[in-house]
Amino acid sequence: MSGLATELGVELLRIPELGRTVRPLDDLVALWKLWRMFRATRPEVVHTHTAKAGTLGRLAAWLAGVPIRVHTFHGHVFHGYFGRVKTFLFLTVERILARLTTKVVAISPRQADELRRYLRVPAERIAVIPLGLDLGRFVAADAAVERQGFRRSIGAGSEVVVAMVGRLTAIKNHALAIRALARLSGTLPAFLLVIVGGGEEEPALRNLVARLGLDQSVRFLGWRRDLEAVYYGSDVVALSSDNEGTPVCLIEALACGRPVVATNVGGVPDLLEEGRLGILVPPRDEAAFADALLGVANATGGMNHASRPGSSIARRYGVERLVGDVERLYDELVAARPAAPQR
Repeated sequence: MSGLATELGVELLRIPELGRTVRPLDDLVALWKLWRMFRATRPEVVHTHTAKAGTLGRLAAWLAGVPIRVHTFHGHVFHGYFGRVKTFLFLTVERILARLTTKVVAISPRQADELRRYLRVPAERIAVIPLGLDLGRFVAADAAVERQGFRRSIGAGSEVVVAMVGRLTAIKNHALAIRALARLSGTLPAFLLVIVGGGEEEPALRNLVARLGLDQSVRFLGWRRDLEAVYYGSDVVALSSDNEGTPVCLIEALACGRPVVATNVGGVPDLLEEGRLGILVPPRDEAAFADALLGVANATGGMNHASRPGSSIARRYGVERLVGDVERLYDELVAARPAAPQR
């Protein structure tokens, strides 16, 4: 990260106390350091991301008198992630912070609806800016070479390779896909599920695979950097989450021209254009998930070819588009910024 920041001419300042875990003393130190930095540099705009940084960053910016405070929500976290008490506390804090925020950014229209409903943010204070990623490596990759190399590395032959890419955490519900795979055991074509990523759910998922007798049909590959090889080497990219924002893995898969099967949750239907760009299945419905995988495999005759990259997806979710959208938002907010001086 620091190397990339230097390369792009961006000054990167690390605050060691600013971590994801709630630690009251560290959080107070981080808040004070942010406030001191904002008072010293007098920025026109402070733009925050993620829950912890969004909380401390917006509060410090407000206390320092920064005139424009922007926050981007990256996930549909208002239900499904936490228990009832924690969800209530989270919503209470976010509703207070929303009052201190000049503009709230949603990454999909459905997320914007949730912000209005759960946080009671007026529509005029919400902007929708979809994710933007550097997708050049996926579009420019040699599909045939990547496909052959990946399939050889995992010992795949004629099987339909289904890839899942992401954290192994409860909200992602990888168990749904594993159980769906068990329903396809003994069918033709044969399926091979590859799970790319790591997380606290991995031991439970491995145990589930063993209990269902799927040891030869599931590969746990851990975290990998060669994601272009993973996508081109796979025949279907699947997502079985109980809730999502805009899943990066599906954007990357579509940029590689991969068929997609995903649960109809969060911002997924926005990304897949209500099923035009992939198959949407009801959440927690393993039978429907299995049927969708089998339907995609049968519709393409075994999936033994590499699809062409999705250049339209690369344009729609490319980093250039994101930068342009954010620049326009900043220009609008600065033009209409409050006249009151900083405190």
